[in-house]
Amino acid sequence: MAIQQLINETEKLKQELINHPLYQRLKHPEDIKVFMEHHVFAVWDFMSLLKSLQKNLTCVDIPWVPKGNANTRFLINEIVVGEESDVDEQGNRISHFELYLQAMKQASASCSEIEQLLARVQNRMPIQEAMLMAKIPDSVKQFVLHTFNVIATNKPHVMAAVFTFGREDLIPGMFMHLVKELNDEHHGKFGIFQYYLERHIEVDGDHHSKLAVEMTNQLCNNDPVKIAEAESWVISSLMARKKLWDGVLNALPLRISGN
Repeated sequence: MAIQQLINETEKLKQELINHPLYQRLKHPEDIKVFMEHHVFAVWDFMSLLKSLQKNLTCVDIPWVPKGNANTRFLINEIVVGEESDVDEQGNRISHFELYLQAMKQASASCSEIEQLLARVQNRMPIQEAMLMAKIPDSVKQFVLHTFNVIATNKPHVMAAVFTFGREDLIPGMFMHLVKELNDEHHGKFGIFQYYLERHIEVDGDHHSKLAVEMTNQLCNNDPVKIAEAESWVISSLMARKKLWDGVLNALPLRISGN
């Protein structure tokens, strides 16, 4: 595979994220709420990155004309269908972002800041201005702005590489186990969040990840310049995720050891 170099060069950073000390500290319901209130912004901006790829790789203009490679069009369109219109526990169509908001409300996590941000961008406020107004940690702001810097490159191979290798949540099994335990202990309070994580692994972590790797490989097209550029952006994206996780860790309530 032409992008094997990129995979090899970013593996160390990915392992650091999988083993981030944040996961050792997530033990109480309040910890999960803090995590969700930070992480929801990454769930949201992920969709803008995805839709930017769709805009670049397929024709979304009227009148329609064929655009790009048909295989690449298929790959991105299938990913969009799964992310933008998956199913909830009852089989109702829903985006992964909307499912996450439902999980937050069930867990009594605050949705006010993400909802205010959505209202601002729906009123056509530039994303940079909207982020400056948001009363959220700097680590979250910088993460979201980095995503929009990726989009601003307007380079499909960069966006695809970051989407594929820089935006994996890399959720360790211990975190899944913790959420399940907390859900059982608190009478289903984290049921939707548990379903979201399971669905994320089932769909995003398997089928979609394979499609995304294939798409990125096609777009880099064995070009060493494109591969190097993609690698640089993936590394900066993983570093931005690490800073986001550092921010969550610093925001967790302090507790006496053992409590």
